[in-house]
Amino acid sequence: MRAWPRASRRRPTLRPAWRRLAVIVVVLVAIAGAVGLLSPAARADTLTLVPWREPSTPPLALMDRDGRSRTLADYRGTVVLLNFWATWCEPCRAEMPSMQRLKERLAGRPFAVLAVNYGESDRRIAEFLEPLALDLTVLLDPGQSASRAWRVRVLPTSFLVGADGRVRYSVVGQVDWAAPPIAAAVRGLLP
Repeated sequence: MRAWPRASRRRPTLRPAWRRLAVIVVVLVAIAGAVGLLSPAARADTLTLVPWREPSTPPLALMDRDGRSRTLADYRGTVVLLNFWATWCEPCRAEMPSMQRLKERLAGRPFAVLAVNYGESDRRIAEFLEPLALDLTVLLDPGQSASRAWRVRVLPTSFLVGADGRVRYSVVGQVDWAAPPIAAAVRGLLP
């Protein structure tokens, strides 16, 4: 009687493919970590202000939470940090205290923070701001007309407007506004 050959104990050839895939995943995770994509806090520290290349500054005319009309022209002679945000945006929430710290550090100087809310009700904004003790001028953009005019597609998005009323820098994403390099850029715009 003839014996059948024993089945090979070798694993299927898929194993090397899985190893290659695992190596690729590890490399991609390492690259993402180095670039700061995995940690919002690390990413916030690596963002830089991008010089504004557009020929003009978009219009801004919105109501504040007290029902007063505010325009960018009202702030001529003042450097303005214009920030588009929403209460449901975690990076927006995380960066707001740093805007408050920057405002406090520049107290007495011609500097203002205008926080443009992305289409939420005043009640929701009030509930969000109450425990944070932020002293920022909040503007309401219920129909997102200002957001469209400023081409805001991601929240948070911020713009630094010089004392002459021209946009100087923009940044998309969370920023630590009180960090030394960012604060120095703001101070450099002060008249």
